[in-house]
Amino acid sequence: MLTDLLLTASGLLILLLAGEATIRGAVGLAKLLGVSPAMIGLTVVAFGTSAPELVVSLEASLGGAPDIAVGNVVGSNIANILLILGAGALIAPLICDPGMVRRDGAAMIAALVLLCLLGLAGIIVAWQGALMILVLIGYVAVSYVLDRRNGTAVANLHAREAEETTGVPERPVPVLLYVAVGLAGLVLGAHLLVTGAVGVARAAGVSESVIGLSLVAVGTSLPELAATVVAALRRHTDVAIANVLGSNLFNVLLILGAAALVAPLPIAPDIVEIDLWVMLGAGLVLIPIMITGWHISRAEGVFLLLLYAVYIASMALGYGRPAIIV
Repeated sequence: MLTDLLLTASGLLILLLAGEATIRGAVGLAKLLGVSPAMIGLTVVAFGTSAPELVVSLEASLGGAPDIAVGNVVGSNIANILLILGAGALIAPLICDPGMVRRDGAAMIAALVLLCLLGLAGIIVAWQGALMILVLIGYVAVSYVLDRRNGTAVANLHAREAEETTGVPERPVPVLLYVAVGLAGLVLGAHLLVTGAVGVARAAGVSESVIGLSLVAVGTSLPELAATVVAALRRHTDVAIANVLGSNLFNVLLILGAAALVAPLPIAPDIVEIDLWVMLGAGLVLIPIMITGWHISRAEGVFLLLLYAVYIASMALGYGRPAIIV
């Protein structure tokens, strides 16, 4: 048990450091290639903050632990909405750009609904994974074309997302070094985390889905938490919300899509019965909070944190879940 905990902690630490290095290297590479700041914010930053979830889910899928792969994404989406936005709102009220909420918020809800519908079948297969990735590519392409044509406030917001990334290398050799080290660290950290998490689940007598939904999900959401805290401290709070909405969209369409291409992803019964609907409910609760005054107040942040505490407590008490692995 102690060894598994050490593996899990080491994996989380490496993922956090490697994820930061990957984001900085990817943003630097995009700038060297002449990619516009709006496109960097729309794609590179969103992908970078979701990179730990992607590598962990791929590792879990390849390693025969699909419950951790799916639980990681579902739990990360719940944590992003309730824990991370709640914590960010405590630091400073989070301003919501109406255009961003209408477009990216609607896209996130659509992705959550899609995942719930796929969950009813109990499995995500390769062709569905490929379609999810194509939908994401289409959404990003259409969004970029519209932003570039109309010069919308949303485009400026995504450009500011790119500017929020500090310590970005500017010369080719450091850029490539950041990317290479970051990707290698993500692979190593994911392997350690998944190995440790499976061991912890078996030693503690809980399901792998619970470990994926809680420990792994919160750990892989640390980049989003760090980005949200920094944005809130700088009072760039609209960027914090854009980070979360974009990350949740990428989590569903890219990460589960890619994992399903590697191997079919069966969805654990407890995730189908409980957590998919908690995830969708969190998204549906978030939308009216954002559009009421176009901000998330500190009081609303406390409300989101309380909802997350209730969710984690219900999981710890084993409500509706298998308590022992047979």
